[in-house]
Amino acid sequence: MKRGESGLSLVVGVNKPVGMTSHDVVNRCRRIFGERRVGHAGTLDPAASGVLPVCVGPATRLDPYLTGHDKAYRATVAFGASTDTDDAQGAVVKESDVPAEAWSERFARGVLNEFVGASNQLPPAYSAIKVGGKKACDAARAGVVIDLAPRPIVVYAAELLAVREVAFQGRTLLAWDVAFEVSKGTYIRSLARDIGIAVGCASTLAGLERTRVGALGLENCVTLEALEEAGVRAALDPVDLLGFRLLFARDDAARRIGNGGALDPRGLELFCPPDRGFDEMCACTSGIAPSCKPLEDGERISVVESNKLAAIYAYDQEKGRLKADCVFRTGVIRGCYL
Repeated sequence: MKRGESGLSLVVGVNKPVGMTSHDVVNRCRRIFGERRVGHAGTLDPAASGVLPVCVGPATRLDPYLTGHDKAYRATVAFGASTDTDDAQGAVVKESDVPAEAWSERFARGVLNEFVGASNQLPPAYSAIKVGGKKACDAARAGVVIDLAPRPIVVYAAELLAVREVAFQGRTLLAWDVAFEVSKGTYIRSLARDIGIAVGCASTLAGLERTRVGALGLENCVTLEALEEAGVRAALDPVDLLGFRLLFARDDAARRIGNGGALDPRGLELFCPPDRGFDEMCACTSGIAPSCKPLEDGERISVVESNKLAAIYAYDQEKGRLKADCVFRTGVIRGCYL
């Protein structure tokens, strides 16, 4: 085994604290597991807290399968001031009076309802989007304005939780606490900015907590302190996280996937993903049911061998075969159900 390789392959959910970067969390997990190959699936700004999926060892190859999910947040949108970064990390660049109706919960719900649905969103100037090979945030820090194109997003829900006052950079501002459910690529900072425009005043994102990434909720995440104590026992079930149908590889099929060989789906039994309502703490064959739905072209399947995620296969309808999409040299530990 190479230096810096622990032999572990697993996924954990970390409840990232405010003040740490996502890379800070990765470095902490490297020390906890004694493994240099650690990565996160979905960056959180230092000022934000909440759900951060972390992959350890060969499980880092799951990253592209875990980053494209819908997400949920609890956000605090403050009115009366705006910043250059559209959040609490930036400097205040504008202040304004706040309309009296913004204190009304009925008015707030009406404004938020206007943001539910599909739209095109202008990303914040301070974002990691690359234009011409350069990150927009790096250009903004250098005083260069990059013309960012609007991007399609979907806001599935925007629920008002409270109307209150918050302290913000030496000011007391009116704020709305909002629970958002959004599609991949949605910037909550931009929503906060645009909500202020709809209200008719300056606004910014004063606080943010991510409560869900795909199937991974905050209730299934642990603090870094708890992770130090639990270690491998904090592992989650990657099959549940992926949400793909699955098959159990045995005998000849197990040998073929070890070499990345194609599989003939005829004679292979597919199962639905684990039932998230099933009351079990450790992953096993319980809580799943056979699936008779025909395979769809391009559909991905989780392949389980010896109760580990051994590979992800994709169905090639033209050739009638399941082809290897990602094979794990060290199978990914199946931990707790979500």
